[in-house]
Amino acid sequence: MQSIVTFARRVSIIPTVLACVALFILMVMTFFDVILRSVFNAPIEAATELTRILMAILVFSVLPMISAGKGQIAVDLTDGIFSRLRLSRARDAIVYLVSGIMLIWPIQRVWVLAERARDYGDVTEYLSIPVFYVGWFIAAFTAITAVAMVITGLLHIFAPQTFSEHA
Repeated sequence: MQSIVTFARRVSIIPTVLACVALFILMVMTFFDVILRSVFNAPIEAATELTRILMAILVFSVLPMISAGKGQIAVDLTDGIFSRLRLSRARDAIVYLVSGIMLIWPIQRVWVLAERARDYGDVTEYLSIPVFYVGWFIAAFTAITAVAMVITGLLHIFAPQTFSEHA
């Protein structure tokens, strides 16, 4: 079991690097867009559509790691109660499993919208990038997130030692 967790941690570097590259490109593009707009009155025409695409890549590529690694925003109003009753592990397992299963609906909806965009031949305005590629990317990484959350929920039930401080 520990080897699977180690493998998953090593593979998770790929989407993280993808997000870092997207963020770096976004920063460089924004810098040059501001300079070109302010100094030469010649903005980068495709900056808006590139910003949208890069933001989608940035957000959805790290979504699996954030979700599976307890990086999401949480309100701890009931943590004391669950800790006293020793139900924290059960709560976490249920939340991860239910959340992972609930992601099936957005995955299906985004996939349907991406396929509709592909059928219509929708492309971005300036660069003519097919819009369905972004939809497929979002659906794929949301699916990876769902799988990661379900696996994390199952690990909370069957292998809670993988979440210990020493693992």
